[in-house]
Amino acid sequence: MQLEQHIEELRMELHQAIDPAERRRIEIELELARAELAVIMAEQDGRISTEPPF
Repeated sequence: MQLEQHIEELRMELHQAIDPAERRRIEIELELARAELAVIMAEQDGRISTEPPF
């Protein structure tokens, strides 16, 4: 899955980042990617619905 690969790449970038501003940017991007993956997994598992609530 591309998103999982992106997360791994971000983790590697974070490990190598020295600049605090760059580290924070990567941390935020990594957090967003992990949240997106969690939503996708929950939709696939049926824990949440993709249908609108109305």
